Amino acid sequence: MADGLEIVHPGLYTTVQDLGRFGFQDLGVPPSGALDTVGLRQANALVGNRPGEACLEISYVGPVIRVAAESVRIAVSGEVRLAVADGGPPRPLASNRSHRLGRGDTLTVGAVSGASTAYLAVEGGFDLPPVLGSLSSYGRAGLGPLGGRPPVAGTILPLRLGQCRDSDEMTFAKPMDYGAGPVRVVLGPQREAFTEDAVATLLGSQYRVSKEADRMGLRLDGPKLRHRVSADIASDGLVSGCIQVPGNGLPIILLADHQTVGGYAKIATVISADLPRLGRAVPGTVLAFAAVTVAEAESLRRAQENGIQRLIREIVPVPATGIDLDALYGADLISGMVDAVSGLGR
Repeated sequence: MADGLEIVHPGLYTTVQDLGRFGFQDLGVPPSGALDTVGLRQANALVGNRPGEACLEISYVGPVIRVAAESVRIAVSGEVRLAVADGGPPRPLASNRSHRLGRGDTLTVGAVSGASTAYLAVEGGFDLPPVLGSLSSYGRAGLGPLGGRPPVAGTILPLRLGQCRDSDEMTFAKPMDYGAGPVRVVLGPQREAFTEDAVATLLGSQYRVSKEADRMGLRLDGPKLRHRVSADIASDGLVSGCIQVPGNGLPIILLADHQTVGGYAKIATVISADLPRLGRAVPGTVLAFAAVTVAEAESLRRAQENGIQRLIREIVPVPATGIDLDALYGADLISGMVDAVSGLGR
């Protein structure tokens, strides 16, 4: 049997994703890939992978995984409850740092805090065959590893490395700043299909992410946006981040699994630097919007990339001195305490 990670329980919605599948939208194939590309890159950096290595994208609540290899090094980016058991009681692990696990260890990836997604990277990556040049999963069409669908209990995800390298565990010097404030957009490409009041409403109101949110897009609840004549246009190409407005006047922000063409007018497009924020948004998240120019959007994306590169450069080894919680939780403290107490009476 190949070395791998065995899925004991799949979690709420866990898929294999990399940075996306590009160059096939003319054939009706969306890019897919990570909703939060920054989070995926962070997880890979902690285990020494290339930035676009495929990870497990975890939605809301993660899987339970058993190690079926000599050893693995994993890292989970995001604020996630983690625990590992090696035959005894589970002990907590910290997210946003790497960990070495051994054969038979069972990792429980619990709830994601403050976001909808988190990413689990494995040193060396998964040994899975790419589909159209990518390991991204697109469940609606069955494209990607495992037929594009989430792994089920009993699935074994094969690994390129059956034993992790002898190296320090790594963590971030400081957390990534995803930004705050209004979501920046470039108006158009069909701004003329909307009234001036509609544009002012979009930029002057608050919207709430509805429960009808998934990898395809975020449906928003809030003030309706009026079309001059109709919501319908001749179908044209779509990109991640474009904001379609159907006949009901409520905007939809398209995400990684978006359709490749559509016939609803688009009032604006979210800039690429703000897409990772939206990929983390949970139902109920309140959004406001601000317009920027194309030149400003390009400058903001360059600044974001500089921030990501700085974060990766500043990854540091987990301190060997001080309190290492992993070591503390793994120590046999009870017997040590008993020995110390019994020694007092000698």
